[in-house]
Amino acid sequence: MEKLNQRIILALDFPAEDELTRCLSALQGELAYVKVGMELFYAAGPRIVQTLKEQGLKVFVDLKVHDIPNTARGAMNSLARLGADMVNVHVAGGRAMMEAAREGLEAGTPAGSARPLLLGVTMLTSTSRQTMNEQLLIPGAVEEVVVQYALQAQAAGLDGVVASPLEVPRIKQAAGSAFLAVTPGIRPQGAARGDQSRVTTPADAFRLGSDFIVVGRAVTAAADPRAAWQAMLDSLAQEEFVKRSGGIR
Repeated sequence: MEKLNQRIILALDFPAEDELTRCLSALQGELAYVKVGMELFYAAGPRIVQTLKEQGLKVFVDLKVHDIPNTARGAMNSLARLGADMVNVHVAGGRAMMEAAREGLEAGTPAGSARPLLLGVTMLTSTSRQTMNEQLLIPGAVEEVVVQYALQAQAAGLDGVVASPLEVPRIKQAAGSAFLAVTPGIRPQGAARGDQSRVTTPADAFRLGSDFIVVGRAVTAAADPRAAWQAMLDSLAQEEFVKRSGGIR
């Protein structure tokens, strides 16, 4: 089993590079995988992906592409050439868009390199059932919709989905254990929920079957990010499933 610290993605949601630099300096030597979302990507530009790669980090470029198939294809081609390790699109964009995105990734991946993992965003972890039913006009339970979205993503050839940890068991049951589940909405014990609706602790997320978890403000907004990161790892280290896997490093 891959060590757990390789499966914890730190969300670098910063509005400027100086804040990013301070955070990375505080966490030097601790990180393996980071996420660049819209805020940082739009502030620093595509070169930030290359900068992080040069530091030996894997990079999840979280732009949640949702556009016509041709545009999605071009966007993914560009991200593959940048060196992203993981990217995503909204499943709500439809199967043709998802297939075009995969084709763009394949075309843009340099010879001899692995194609970036392609994920489908199901339902944002800030979305409650009430919001989904009353504002988005999608009936049913969030979990049921997420599972159907996951199956659509799998049919389009995606590698996995982004979903709440709470939905992972049913996703794995429906799509199989090899279909990846990357889960935001992670809050260490005692941390504020913020604008998230469907959340769990890091340990619960892994216990539910998450392949990767995305942790952000609980670490990056902490007075001491390194201490917050280490406290999370220490908490995970006490879990039996971690002990059986050989630790977190």
